[in-house]
Amino acid sequence: MSPYLRPAVDAIPAYIAGKPPKHVPGLLSYKISSNENPYPTLPEIQEALITSLDEVNRYPDMHAVALSQALSERFSVSTDELALGTGSVGVLQQFVQATCDEAGEVIHAWRSFEAYPIVCAVNGAKSVATPLRADESHDLSAMLEAITPKTRLILICQPNNPTGVAVRDEELRQFIEQVPEEITIVLDEAYIEFATDPAIPDGIKLFHEYAEHENIAILRTFSKAYGLASLRVGFAIAAPRVAGALRKCAVPFGVSGMAQAAAIAALKCEPQLLKRVSEIKKERARVIAGLRTQGWSTPDSQGNFVWLRLGEATQAFSKECLEHGLSIRAYGDDGVRVTIGEAAANERFLEVAGMFLKEINKGK
Repeated sequence: MSPYLRPAVDAIPAYIAGKPPKHVPGLLSYKISSNENPYPTLPEIQEALITSLDEVNRYPDMHAVALSQALSERFSVSTDELALGTGSVGVLQQFVQATCDEAGEVIHAWRSFEAYPIVCAVNGAKSVATPLRADESHDLSAMLEAITPKTRLILICQPNNPTGVAVRDEELRQFIEQVPEEITIVLDEAYIEFATDPAIPDGIKLFHEYAEHENIAILRTFSKAYGLASLRVGFAIAAPRVAGALRKCAVPFGVSGMAQAAAIAALKCEPQLLKRVSEIKKERARVIAGLRTQGWSTPDSQGNFVWLRLGEATQAFSKECLEHGLSIRAYGDDGVRVTIGEAAANERFLEVAGMFLKEINKGK
């Protein structure tokens, strides 16, 4: 007889990570499938990591006091309003654990971040997915209509991964004011540093403005703009009662000492890191303009990636990129997400995209 496993586990979809590129003779291959920051780690952060090696025989500070204090000062929140975890996905899991029992429902858009339904299923909550609008944006009206007495959590990926579209300020405020205050609204701002549209609100400012509601929470990460993807540091800003519940659900000692040291150093180096973010934004604008010149329709992405809705051609395009030394992220038969990487990688992607579109048009 086999060991008992929860029946629901069989139905949990596997998380599909971005694959490494295939080696193509004569070409330098590029991984542009995982939304990683293409820049190497800053020397100051490397130094903090080297120094932290002296303490790897000790458990890290479970409460991450120094990092929490640094975040408190940076974002003008109290340490009681902060909760840390192993990347934004780790903190996301803490949100589901803190708010949902087996009768709980979590509303999110689809397509959106692939981990949403997985984290719900792992924790026994019900994932309620509402389709994106034709312009690849969140349909907030549909999300409001999906609310039931069992709704405990609403996730808004801001900007949305993988489409790159973000909810604008006025629409988001109207939505917040219509959601019952007992439902927690999480603005997942993993890519907010890459946003350029002035109509996109800063979630932390909204958190302060709606402080009396206590149901607005912000989710952020050090993986993208700060370039610490391998170290897994995420954090939430939420009302003290909510943040306290998140901290109770955190894996003890989950954020390593090395990760804490690197994150503190990254906050000190933020001006240098944001200069790199500015360069990625410029490359993104160049790639989007190049795609549109070729004839592609692609949204005004506010993340460090672009989205092409390819339908049945999705897998063929992904394979074509692999043959040219590029790994991109394909989503079933919906489309592909392509990270803004090194300039040479972006240029080769544009070349492949242009050739592929010409072949498609020939067959029409």
